[in-house]
Parts: sequence; structure tokens; C-alpha cells
Amino acid sequence: MGYEPLHHKYRPQLFADLVGQEAIAHTLSNALNTGRIAPAYLFTGARGTGKTSSARIMAKSLNCLSSDSPTPNPCGKCELCHSIANGNALDITEIDAASNTGVDNIRELIERAQFAPVRARFKVYIIDECHMLSTAAFNALLKTLEEPPDRVTFILATTDPQRVLPTIISRCQRFDFRRIPLDAMVKHLGKIAANENINIQIEAVTLVAQIAQGGLRDAESLLDQLSLLDGEITVEAVWDLVGSVPEQDLLSLIEAIASDHSTQLIEYVRRIMDRGREPLIVLQNLANVYRDLLIAKTASDRSDLVAMTSSGWERLSQLARSLPIPNILLGQQHLRSAELQIRNSNQPRLWLEVTLMGLLPSAQSAIAQSSQPAPVFTPPRNIAPTPQFTPQAPKSNPAAPLPTTPQAQPSAIAQPSTIEPNSTSIAETPISSGIDDFENIASVGYDLEQLWQNILAMLPTPTKYVFIQIQARILTIDSGSVKVGLGGNRDETTKNIVVQKRPELEDVFAKHLQRPIKVMFTFVAASPPTEVVPIPSHLPVSPAIASPPISVSPVNRPIPQSAPIVAAATEPMANVAPNPVSLEPALPNNPPPPQARGYVGMSEDDRVIKNIAELFNGQIVDLDDEATSETTTEVTNQDI
Repeated sequence: MGYEPLHHKYRPQLFADLVGQEAIAHTLSNALNTGRIAPAYLFTGARGTGKTSSARIMAKSLNCLSSDSPTPNPCGKCELCHSIANGNALDITEIDAASNTGVDNIRELIERAQFAPVRARFKVYIIDECHMLSTAAFNALLKTLEEPPDRVTFILATTDPQRVLPTIISRCQRFDFRRIPLDAMVKHLGKIAANENINIQIEAVTLVAQIAQGGLRDAESLLDQLSLLDGEITVEAVWDLVGSVPEQDLLSLIEAIASDHSTQLIEYVRRIMDRGREPLIVLQNLANVYRDLLIAKTASDRSDLVAMTSSGWERLSQLARSLPIPNILLGQQHLRSAELQIRNSNQPRLWLEVTLMGLLPSAQSAIAQSSQPAPVFTPPRNIAPTPQFTPQAPKSNPAAPLPTTPQAQPSAIAQPSTIEPNSTSIAETPISSGIDDFENIASVGYDLEQLWQNILAMLPTPTKYVFIQIQARILTIDSGSVKVGLGGNRDETTKNIVVQKRPELEDVFAKHLQRPIKVMFTFVAASPPTEVVPIPSHLPVSPAIASPPISVSPVNRPIPQSAPIVAAATEPMANVAPNPVSLEPALPNNPPPPQARGYVGMSEDDRVIKNIAELFNGQIVDLDDEATSETTTEVTNQDI
């Protein structure tokens, strides 16, 4: 007879031989003793936990020739037990659903199920990895599973029950196989080692069981590999065989990190990689140790949760006492984020060293400080100095000059004021986070033009040029909203464009001002108009309140000389922005001045006749009265 692997040689032959599945073994044994055989069973669980072995034991228990009825203890010596164990029994069909996924395979199986068994008492169909069946195959199997022919039993096994149709699960008795407990697996591996004369340390057996992570077949296969080594099998031999970094080297790395010793850390990691360990393997093993480090920090009595020897666990527990939990969590996050970089890099060794240097406490403190949110910018409240004595003009004399104070000429940018020696200085107080302080932000020092330039700089390039093209500017701002004026064409195209760009603009405002902002648009004139207030002739013009007309745009219409004008000195200028045309001197789509259309001096009838003539000549004309109006009054805004 040829070589037989250990996981085949020590496959369970009875329900009592199942390792770590006592509840399932007891339930199925009682079902056999009482004759309550279900038409279909579903065995689910991780790999190597005994699903297929249990299905074969069930087939032998139903058909053992040494008993006149189903028994939980088949003899294993009769002809039918031997044929089932060898896989050549005529009435026992075991198929791999990964190779027979189609509906035709299931239809053939259903047709054969209609015939009576040849030699056995029950026909048993074992469908392994049943989650690989197609939906049509599952649907074809539904009726047969619910009402199968007499003396037919279906056993479905899968490692992924979520992919099995709920209608299939509802027609089966489901048994969930759990991962093999560590103590039960160590005991079972110890028996195998004693029977096979394998010279292995008990700590190495424990490590093999921990590496298997609850899969008995994986543990038996690894033990089979270790049995080929010469001499006594140690823990280091186990680590070398599985290709992982030895736990002592990983603990040395943790110690170098905890002591903030960068040179020693580089020496250790290069020594590990020089022994043939790949950088990605080192990173993943170190991430496992950080997980174990957190377990040792929070539950020092749960050594069964980690894959370490007793000496390694003690050493890890001592390290956990010197590291705070935030540092451990930051280290886990840092290692997780670096895995993709190392996996896709052409220089994985370099990036591994850089990643490990980022685990040092000094580096983590720097990262934590840099990741703190920036303080919210609040513009300072510019409070003018209060003089000791302020002369008041008599109320009866309206022409008396007003007292000159730094607040008499407000501007968009707060200018520093000169404090007289005889005045009391009041310290500048920043605006608090209360809502009441933000009722009118423009009045406390915002430069709306500079704010708009900052917003444009933060916008994506296509969006930025859209707002430059339509000559947008900030009109007003308050605690939760910003009104943006649009100086472009008043058409549906412009309206649709700015509405589409509104979310991007609101996001940029929120990032810059550190609070949610609602953006509203309104159509305004192409250039900000200058308010002209005629002064009655019976009121004298006082130098304290009168000044020459202020023109804020080079394209303002000329003001008739016949009307006396003054600028409203008391009107706040925080909401007046320079002409946006200066932002794009090279753009050819700027609208020409209204005077270029040639409508000045024409009567209403002549203007209409000329527009109609141009329209029939194929030209595009603007029939908007506001665009050709000669008055200097403010254009009515249309809110979008």
C-alpha cells in the first residue's frame, strides 16, 4: 500500500471520533437510534471541521450490514462500510458541486433517485460545496428535497451557507460545525504524534494547533510535513516551515518600537528580510502581533486567543504594560494603511522600513498632532478706540459737521486706527461661536473681494472659470448663507450651469469658513452700480459728508453733469466688490459696454425697428430693456 497522508489515515469513522463536535454527534446519534431520519441535511462550517466525514459516517450508519436498522456505531468491517469508505458504493453518490453546477446534472441525479437501492437500505446523495450550484439547479432540487422518494437521503455540505437559497435551507436540517477548540486539537495532535513516533515538543504542537485556526485537516497536514524533519521538532522549526516570522523576532521588533530606537528597529527588520522573509509577510505578521498586543493589554488571562507559546505570551504581556492603548490602535491603523503600498510597490523593502519607522512613539505623536483639526477661523472684531470726549452736534442744526471718527468711513478691509494718547484702548475680541455674533459678518471685517478670490482658488479649474466667465461676486454673507451676484447673461443656460455648480461652491465655502454655508444666486448688472443720491437744493453741501462720486468699475456709464450727486458716506462698502472683469482680461466673451450697441439717442420706435431688422438679417439681438437703459438706478435682482 502506498503512502497515506495523516488527514486520510486519521479521518473519523464514527460519530464518537469527531473532534470538537460533540453536540452534532449526539444529535445525529439520537436520530439514528430513534429512526427519525430527515430527508435532507445541511452541514455548514469552516474547512477541516468534519462536514464531509460526518456525511460519510451518516451513510455508513444508515446502511451498515452488521445491524438490522440504522445504528450510530457502524462496524466499519462489512462490505458496504468498506465500499463507502473507499468511495465506490453503488447506492452512495458523492458529487462535487463545483464540477457539477448545471441543472442537467441535478436532473440526472433526481431521475436516478427514483429507483430503489440495489444493496443498501438507503440511497444517500452527498453534495459537497453545494453553494456552487446554479440557481436553476437549486430550484430543480427543491421539490425532491421536500418530498424525496422513500429511502433516499440528501446531505448537503458547504463552507458558505449565505450563498445557499433560503428555500433550500428551509427544507433541510441544518448543523453548523464550529472550529475545533484549541485544547481538543492539541490533544488529538498529541495522540497522532505518539502513534506515528513524531518527536515534537509540546509547545510546537500547541503552535501547530494555533496556526491551523480551528481547522483539523490543516493541523494534521502541517504535522505531516513536520514529521519529515530530523531530530526534535521545535517552535523555530514550525515557524520556518510555515514561512512566517518567528515570534521572538516579532517581539524584538515590538521592543525596539516601544523603546523608540530607530537604528535597532532597522537592524532587526533587515535581519528578518535577509533570512528570506518577504516584506509583505513581515508586515502581516507584525499586524497579527499588534492584535495580540491589544488582547494582552485588555485581557491578559486569554492566552488561548493568540497563536503564541507561553514564553512569548509572557513577554508580550510585559510589553503591553508599557504601551498605551491609543498607541496600539494607531499602530494597527498605520500597518493596515501601508499594506497596499507595499503590495504594489517596486521597492517593498524600502516602504516596509518607512512604515515601521512610522510606528515609533515619536512619529505617532507627530502624526497625531498633524491630524488634529485646524482651529476655526473667526475674523477679529475691529472695535474703534473710544475717545474720552466726543463732541456732539446740536440736533437743531442739520448742517452741522458730524464728528470725525475711524468708523465714519467704513471699508471692506478693516484699517488699523491710530489711538490718541488721551483715549482708552479696547482690546480686539474674536467673534465667539454663538449664532448671535454672525448675523452680519460683513460688518465685522470680512473683505468680500479677498474672500471670493480665496474661494475661486479652492475651486476646481473648470468650475472656477465658469464663475469668472459669468462675472460672479459675493454680495452679502451672514451666519449660514452667502448671496452671489451673477453679472452674465440672464438666460436659462446660465441659470442651469450655476445651479449644477452650487454643491461644489457650498463645499468650498464650508471648508474655508469651517461651517455649513447655503449659497444663493441672483442676477445683477454686469458691473456693480454706484448709488447716486440727489441732494435737494435747499440743503447746503457739507464737506464732512460730501465727497466726489466714487466709481468702482471702469465700465460705469457716464453720469450726467446736470444732476448734483454725492456718495453716501454712511453706506457700508463691505458688500461692494471690484469689477470681476479684471479677473479675466484675456477672455473674449466679455460683454461690450452698453454704449456699443448704438441705441443711445434713439427713440423707442426706432430702436424696435432696428432690432427687428437685425433679427431678420440673422443677427442675435438683446431685447432686454435693462441692458440698454441709460439710467444709473440699480438693476432689479432676480433670485435663482
